[in-house]
Amino acid sequence: MAVNLSKNGPALTAAFKEVVDEKADTNWALFTYEGNSNDIRLAEKGDGGLEELVEELNSGKVMYAFCRVQDPNSGLPKYVLINWTGEGVNDARKGLCANHVSSIANFLKGAHVTINARTEEDVEPEVIMQKVAKASGANYSFHKETSSRFLDSGPQGPVGSVYQKTNAMSEIRKINKDNFWAQAEKEEEKRRLEERSKAQEERQQLERERKDREAKEAALRERRDKERAVEDNNLYEVPAEETSGKGTCARALYDYQAADDTEISFDPDDIITGIEMIDEGWWRGYSPDGHFGMFPANYVELI
Repeated sequence: MAVNLSKNGPALTAAFKEVVDEKADTNWALFTYEGNSNDIRLAEKGDGGLEELVEELNSGKVMYAFCRVQDPNSGLPKYVLINWTGEGVNDARKGLCANHVSSIANFLKGAHVTINARTEEDVEPEVIMQKVAKASGANYSFHKETSSRFLDSGPQGPVGSVYQKTNAMSEIRKINKDNFWAQAEKEEEKRRLEERSKAQEERQQLERERKDREAKEAALRERRDKERAVEDNNLYEVPAEETSGKGTCARALYDYQAADDTEISFDPDDIITGIEMIDEGWWRGYSPDGHFGMFPANYVELI
């Protein structure tokens, strides 16, 4: 499903405009999803820069951060987009949200550096600033070099004519300018190749994870089918006292870890009680530890 940037559109746009406004104190904004929906909401914003921003990243969520930093080469403002997928996010959610990255980038336009991060090491402020410096380093190192190289420090010896000196300087500048643009084009091409390669690696990794997940689920289904085949009447009898008076009940087929405190976690064969079928894909009920919350309906079977 497509990402929804319209539901909370005014708040999202206002936060983004604050970050890109150099006169505003706010220099970062963090966005995430409402529960397990595809609706993007503003999670937090602040004026403490990267150091403050990275403290707000949640290892159990998919989040998007947009931050204004100062280019260490030029002192000009630069913008960083961070696509954060926490290590605790389940594989199904990772695969779904991976399709939203391009839409987020189109909304948070103007990023000079984009970082796809999963761990704290990926978002260390020093690492990010090194990438910002590298992104603009060729341009500003050229200007620094030429400004020092051609600084007039006074006559060093006999000089022919003003015309000859001006002509030589012009020729040197022309050569350096040509070299600079050639080098800049090479570096830009290298950067594009690296980005394409990284994107391909990420797609391949997601595909491997999907196939591995499907293989595990298929093996689990096959094992359960065999277990049921040898049981009397091909049924699993749940003790009456275990579900008596607890409303609609279901047995967990797979392991599920809650994405936030509105959901419940359970292990295979756990009994979920007091179930409310609020939606075709999502139900609510009590986990074995007594916590009440939502869970995916296709992860359980009614008993």
